[in-house]
Amino acid sequence: MLIIEPATPAQAGVLTTITLAAKRQWNYPEAWIQLWLSALTISSQYILENEVWVGVENEKLIAYYSLEQQGEYLWLDNLWVLPEFMGQGIGRQLFQHALERSRVRAVSILKIEADPHAQAFYEKMGASKISEHQTQVDGQLRILPVMEIHDF
Repeated sequence: MLIIEPATPAQAGVLTTITLAAKRQWNYPEAWIQLWLSALTISSQYILENEVWVGVENEKLIAYYSLEQQGEYLWLDNLWVLPEFMGQGIGRQLFQHALERSRVRAVSILKIEADPHAQAFYEKMGASKISEHQTQVDGQLRILPVMEIHDF
């Protein structure tokens, strides 16, 4: 049974490990992972400054998500599940928890800049693509879907 609880600053290293393992699951070139390393690293300061929740199963931290306030909007900044636990509904449970937390914070729109591999997941959760963010990685164009969910 998944327990969802607030993250502690001491868990930053474990959260980074989960992030990197999940990102590597999509077979990105290791050179890209290294380029993204600073963006994929979760610090104890990040946990103190944002709302971060962990998913624990059998006393093992296996997933997490974070919400970040940017101006008037709340963003789902991270949602990662260890690869060996993917496909078991853990991401869905965390996403639903994030929606509950958004309601508690009186936010009616949750925004997501998704990895292209995660777009279908967020669509299943009820989010819609509203725009795109174009970036370059190692000289290659990369298009990230910007999504949102409202009226949840």
